[in-house]
Amino acid sequence: MSPGFTFVATWMLLGVVLMTGPRPTLASSASQASAETLLTDFTGVSADLGWYVVNDNVMGGRSDGDFQQEDGVLRFAGRTNTNGGGFSSIRTKTVQLDLSNHAGIQLTVKGDGRRYTWRITTDARRRGRPVSYWADFETQSDSWTTVDIPFNSFVPRYRGAELDGPPLDPRKVTGMGLMIYDKLDGPFELQLASVRAYSAEPPAAASQHKVQTTNRVGASILKKK
Repeated sequence: MSPGFTFVATWMLLGVVLMTGPRPTLASSASQASAETLLTDFTGVSADLGWYVVNDNVMGGRSDGDFQQEDGVLRFAGRTNTNGGGFSSIRTKTVQLDLSNHAGIQLTVKGDGRRYTWRITTDARRRGRPVSYWADFETQSDSWTTVDIPFNSFVPRYRGAELDGPPLDPRKVTGMGLMIYDKLDGPFELQLASVRAYSAEPPAAASQHKVQTTNRVGASILKKK
């Protein structure tokens, strides 16, 4: 079997193909408790998802935010100002991800105690307008945590306004993003070490070495004891 054939076969099994630019290799990792697909870990070895900034100045707001990638961590920081849009965000370039064999998104983060939002886009439209899907998650100040965000907790929105559908289809993910929009003024900083898609964990396989708390939208924060 040729190396080229092996490469293509691996991508078909993962169901992950990038639409824009060369196809970077997305690694996968598995454990007894769950199977995970690594989407990026900012090491230079995993896929470069082409992050870029979108702040509320696109609608006349006054918030400021940016990001840096260094030593395997993406640092998203700035200052929100609710006298305007009140948000700052970073987003990936257009991708094509089939995550239908997974239960949600898993983030490894070090936060500041503020609430953040993970954003997903698909090819979904509502009356001809693009739909995005948001799920909030809480952070713990100066503490690394693993946050599981189930796909069924994502809420369809258009320009921030909640919609009654359509539901998120994880087979057709076209983009992801990290946003702060907690209606507070002031500085923010979140470090992101990895983004994974995780599979459903059998109840009996839950690790006794983790403490789980549930946030306001059903995303769970798992912190090692």
